[in-house]
Amino acid sequence: MKYLSILLTVLAAALLLGACMDEEKFDTRAGDRLAFSKDTLRLDTVISGIGTPTAFFMVYNRNDHGVSIADVSFLDGRSQGFRVNVDGMYINDGLSQTIDCPKRDSLRVFVELTPAVNDSDEPVELEAKLLFTLTNGVQQQVVLSAWSQDVVVLRALHVTADTTLAARRPYLVYDSLTVDEGATLTLAAGTLFYFHSNAGLRVDGTLCAEGTMERPVVLRGDRTDLMFENQPYDRVSNQWQGIRFTAASYGNRLNWCDVHSGTYGIVCDSSDVSRLKLRIENSIVHNMGGDCLSATDSKIMVGNSQLSNAAKCCVRLVGGDAEFVHCTIAQFYPFDGLRGPALEYSNHRGEVAHPLLRAHFVNCIITGYSDDEIFGLQWDGHPETDFNYGFYNSLLDTPEVVDDAAIVLCQWDRSGNPVKREGNFTKFNLDALLFDFSLVEKSLAVGAADASVTLSYYPRDRRGTARMADGQADAGCYEYLPAPKEV
Repeated sequence: MKYLSILLTVLAAALLLGACMDEEKFDTRAGDRLAFSKDTLRLDTVISGIGTPTAFFMVYNRNDHGVSIADVSFLDGRSQGFRVNVDGMYINDGLSQTIDCPKRDSLRVFVELTPAVNDSDEPVELEAKLLFTLTNGVQQQVVLSAWSQDVVVLRALHVTADTTLAARRPYLVYDSLTVDEGATLTLAAGTLFYFHSNAGLRVDGTLCAEGTMERPVVLRGDRTDLMFENQPYDRVSNQWQGIRFTAASYGNRLNWCDVHSGTYGIVCDSSDVSRLKLRIENSIVHNMGGDCLSATDSKIMVGNSQLSNAAKCCVRLVGGDAEFVHCTIAQFYPFDGLRGPALEYSNHRGEVAHPLLRAHFVNCIITGYSDDEIFGLQWDGHPETDFNYGFYNSLLDTPEVVDDAAIVLCQWDRSGNPVKREGNFTKFNLDALLFDFSLVEKSLAVGAADASVTLSYYPRDRRGTARMADGQADAGCYEYLPAPKEV
């Protein structure tokens, strides 16, 4: 047995030595070429002067023998700020040594970009061509492409006097933006804010954001890259903080605004309920890691607006005086099955009374994934505390209520309907995180609205469509539009 063991060991060593001697040869032949996972690597609009996250593409050797790459370099030496690493080697003025790619194998090429500041209000297109030269003389290229946007950087800015920020170029906010008490910050139509992680907008004074349908005011996170191939970080919640109106803040207005993908959307702190704290019209508050809109002891008015997809509540009211007209409040948050309801309203928090003077919803849609998306929390121990709510001409996703004078001419979003819940809307692409809350023809929201209220408040929907063109008004912020007829 001892001699057999020695013999087997010698044989194994010989086989290993033979395998090592039979190394693959990289004799690149005249017709050999590489294959690439992309002909063009495109980066979305990136912020000038700031490095991007790393992107990559693959290089494949589909030949039945090894191939050698003699050089990788930028055509005409024009890198445009792109930086490249091929199989662990950084490309400066070209490869410092040949790279071998075994047969049926691949290499990964990493790409980053720090675009130069161009002092331009408009995005600037950048393009560089990465040239691969094989030892057989064959040259192949991959195009690197991006749009670069200059920004105005704001660091821990306090607005201490009345100020208007125009839409000349986007603003990049670090360490939050604060509007001090006594000051008014006006945001002109088309203004775009990128908020860095953990930055937000705090308003002790007054905020007036006056967008238009064509040029909304946009507040979002500063990540412009992709989380996955078809999912930009901009469609993922918790990218920045949100907007907070403190107790000292009154007279705020958001018109034609798009606030999305924050840790929270809009928070209204407790204040004098006899004074209007916030008016939101023609706006979107979407995809939040907390509440889309929460208000405590505040007087607010929300009209012709979409409040959608929150890890907690789309709308949370604790006391106060709130009116919602022609709003779509939709809870289809995709990231957490323990999401809160579309709407929660209460007249207390713990053992503290917060009188709910009014919570009225007129011509609205309030729905979501579950079979009950509306929670009214009345303090049983203190029946004298105001708890005044009302739902009128709305589509409600909650068990049907009868003999309640505060619920008038409402439709019920339930399983037996021709369409229900997400079926009321035209587009839910969960893979790409795209949601379109336009109505489908069979939705019970179609024709459900009180036309007199429509004509008094919002004769056109959030997209500018005349609501009464077909002789009836629909609940929610979007009027149903028939699909164009094919010619």
